[in-house]
Amino acid sequence: MSTQTANPPTRGTTRERSSLLRLYLGRGVLAVAWALVFAGAHDSVDAPAITLLVLYPLIDAVSSLLDHRATPDGSERRVTAFNGVLSTFAALAVGIAGAGGVEPVLHVFGAWAAVSGAAQVVVGLRRRGSELGNQWPTLISGGLSFLVGVFYNIQAVGDSPSLDVLSTYATGGGVWFILQALLLGWKSRRLRARTA
Repeated sequence: MSTQTANPPTRGTTRERSSLLRLYLGRGVLAVAWALVFAGAHDSVDAPAITLLVLYPLIDAVSSLLDHRATPDGSERRVTAFNGVLSTFAALAVGIAGAGGVEPVLHVFGAWAAVSGAAQVVVGLRRRGSELGNQWPTLISGGLSFLVGVFYNIQAVGDSPSLDVLSTYATGGGVWFILQALLLGWKSRRLRARTA
């Protein structure tokens, strides 16, 4: 017996838009808050700095889990699950790398940022429809994350690698998430006005 429903959910439903809006807004605010705290706590790779470094990919892992639960079945849902697992492993890896100093942290964080950014681009492309705000902030954010992640791995082998760049990374990502939330809110208001 088939488990399919007679009326499968369509993309861009009010419920999906509302769920994504809350997710993007929460993710964006947490990223900016993390960046502000980390900016004043990473003079050395000590316990507070390592704790914050582990926390950032864990925020992404939880966000991916919430996204996975709210997303209809399909390849997009599998990518969010992959990103959640990836971010969980990244949190563990960056915690271990912290014992080795700045260079290993940048290598791990950069590798995670690149792969996670690529996954974000894939999800953004799957949600490209106008019902979900066209996803251009998500696509830009994912593309930048990929490029910045590659740059961090190059920087890690340079003369004076620094963790200062991670606060900038988190701030930029947070701003793009907030912009995506605002775009979804604007789209929801327009659709409600059209059906009123």
